[in-house]
Amino acid sequence: MLNLPPRISSRLNSSQFANLHTFLVAARHLSFARAAQELCLTASAVSHRISRLETALNMKLFQRLTRQVSLTDEGERIFEILQSAMGELSEALERSSQPEIAGAIALYARPSVAQCWLVPRLADFIERYPLVSLDLRVGNDNVDFRTRKIDLALYYANGEFPGLTSQRLMRECMAPVCSPEYAQRHRLHENPQNLSNCTTLHDSLAWDHAAYDAEWSLWAEQHNLLAALPKRTLTFDRSDLCVTAAMSHAGIAIGRQQLVQKRVDRGELVLPFGGFRQYGHYDYYLVHPPLNVVPKRLQVFMNWLHMCAQEQTIEQRPN
Repeated sequence: MLNLPPRISSRLNSSQFANLHTFLVAARHLSFARAAQELCLTASAVSHRISRLETALNMKLFQRLTRQVSLTDEGERIFEILQSAMGELSEALERSSQPEIAGAIALYARPSVAQCWLVPRLADFIERYPLVSLDLRVGNDNVDFRTRKIDLALYYANGEFPGLTSQRLMRECMAPVCSPEYAQRHRLHENPQNLSNCTTLHDSLAWDHAAYDAEWSLWAEQHNLLAALPKRTLTFDRSDLCVTAAMSHAGIAIGRQQLVQKRVDRGELVLPFGGFRQYGHYDYYLVHPPLNVVPKRLQVFMNWLHMCAQEQTIEQRPN
C-alpha cells in the first residue's frame, strides 16, 4: 500500500491528476521540452501544469535554471512516490491481464554498470518472469538502434539522447576510493594533498567524448586540488577495472556510488577524503527508440529495473 502524506493528499482533486502525470514525465526526463514531446503538448503547457500543481501542493517541485530544470528535495520525494505507485500499478495490471509474459529482450549496457549493478540482480528478474529471456550485450559505444536488433540501452550519460526516448534510472555520485592498505601507506585520510604521491586510476571512457582524466578533473576542480593530481597514472576503459585495480592496491580511483557502495560497506574500499557527492550531471538512463506501444515484456523489465534502483536508493540513505 502506498501511503501519501496527509498534507499532500488533502490538496489533490480530480483536476490535478493530469498535472501529476505531467510532473512524472517531466521529472523522468528532467526537461519540459522532452516531456512536451512525449505528452504531445507544448513546453509552455507543461510548465503551466507544473506551476498549477506546485500551487495546489504549496511546494516547489523544480528548480528552473537557464537551460535545464532539476528536482528540489520535495520534488525528488514526490517523484519517488509517484514512480513507485505507477510501477506497482503497472505490474498489477500486467499480471491481471496477461499472467504469463514471455519473449526476448535484447539489452545493451555499459560494461561497468552491467558487471557491478545489473548482473548480480538478474536472478530476481528470472524468478519473477521465467518466460522472458534476456540477451545482454556490453560496450562503450552508443548503439545504433537502426542497424542493431537492440530493444533497450542502459547508459551512463548526461541525459541528452536526440531522437530517442529516455528515462533516468538512477542518480550517480562519486568519490575517490582505494584499499585500506593504500590509504594508510600514503597517509590519505583527510590529507588530499598527499595525492601527489599516489597513482591515480582513470576510466578513459567515463562518458561520451570524455577526456581520459575527466572524472578526476571534475572532482579535483570542485575541491581546488588540480595541482595535487599526480602525473603517475594507470588508464582503463572501464570504471570497474579501475576499482579492481584500487582494491589490489595499485592506486586510487574515482568510485561511482551505485557500483562500489557494497565494497565500501564490506571494508574492501575506503573513502579517504569523505563521502560520495554528485558532480556534474551524469546519471544512468534507460534509452530506446520511440514506440507507439511498449511491448509488455520490455515494460515489465524497465519497471523491474526502476524497482531495483529505488531499493538501492533507499538502502543508501543514512539511518
